[in-house]
Amino acid sequence: MSGEEEENAAELKIGEEFLKAKCLMNCEVSLILEHKYEQLQQTSDDPMNQVSQVFEKSLQYVKRFSRYKNPDAVRQVREAPSYFGVKDGWVTMDEFLKTRGRAQDDEAIEKMLNDLSLIKKFE
Repeated sequence: MSGEEEENAAELKIGEEFLKAKCLMNCEVSLILEHKYEQLQQTSDDPMNQVSQVFEKSLQYVKRFSRYKNPDAVRQVREAPSYFGVKDGWVTMDEFLKTRGRAQDDEAIEKMLNDLSLIKKFE
């Protein structure tokens, strides 16, 4: 962005670093926020003074909707698409499916879902 333009998320005017950023799953955000929360607890006598309401609500949200809790399981889920030839993770799954035949789509999706179920089962 040029120096004259101001960042504005409402108008999707965001900084360059966000244009190249990868999306995180709720379970990844949960791990990050939990780690930050633990750091805040260790550095303050009263950790609630340092935790904003937005931070607290965000942490509650991602914990509620995080399917995977174990860091190893989260890593396996993040890497799962690469086993099926998807280079950029879950975001490009649609492109991956468009390049294959319908029978291969169903088979690949079924295999991936089974693999994800196993990760969850053994978490």
